Amino acid sequence: MGIYDIVFSQFDLGPGFWNRELRTQDLDGYLSQYYIDPKGHIWSIDYSGTYELEDAECIKVAKSQNHGRVSPFCITKQLELYPAKWGVHYAPTPRCMVTFEEGIVTKSYYS
Repeated sequence: MGIYDIVFSQFDLGPGFWNRELRTQDLDGYLSQYYIDPKGHIWSIDYSGTYELEDAECIKVAKSQNHGRVSPFCITKQLELYPAKWGVHYAPTPRCMVTFEEGIVTKSYYS
């Protein structure tokens, strides 16, 4: 399957794609996380710096005061999205082609 990015969509992209975790291999491919809001805007979620490593005779993970950052993701590209979990074994995993222009969904169709 390869490395993918995670997109959580609350925008109605079609049957089986609303309010669920989706995956794509058309973006960075570094297991980054993105969010599509109900209005169709895509956002980048950055959790870097939310945890710190302390060395107390063994490595200990501690939370920092940083809660992460959500920023607009201005992209003009077509992405292929598919559900992260698909439990219907008798049907193939659906795919949705979503076109973004300046970070806003302009068109989507699924197969």
